[in-house]
Amino acid sequence: QVQLVESGGGLVQSGGSRRLSCVASGFTFSMSAMSWVRQPPGKGQEWVSSISYGGITTTYADSVKGRFTISRDNAKYILYLEMINLKAEDTAVYYCVRGDESTWRDFDDWGPGTQVTVSS
Repeated sequence: QVQLVESGGGLVQSGGSRRLSCVASGFTFSMSAMSWVRQPPGKGQEWVSSISYGGITTTYADSVKGRFTISRDNAKYILYLEMINLKAEDTAVYYCVRGDESTWRDFDDWGPGTQVTVSS
C-alpha cells in the first residue's frame, strides 16, 4: 500500500528554519507529482507547494513563496520542504500528498503529518 511518512516538525521560534521530509513507498515515486499541504489549527487544508515528477517545475502558495523550497530525491523516494523565516501563521500539521496543486485533493492516502509550531 501507499505509505507517506512525514517528519521534521517541531517547535521553532519565529524567524527560524526547519526542513520537513516525507518518505514515500508503495508507488512509483519518480512518476508522481507531489505536494505539501498543511492544516492550521481550526482551519481547513491549505495547499502549500507542488513539484513535478522530475523536480523541474515547482509552484508555491503566495503565503510561502520566497520562504519555502520544495525538492525531491527520486532515488531515495523522499520529498522535502525547506522552510525559512518561519512565521506564527505557518503553524500547522504538514502533510505530503501525491498530485499537484490541481489534483492533490484526489488522493486520500496521506501520512500522519508532522506538526510545526512557530512561537510568537
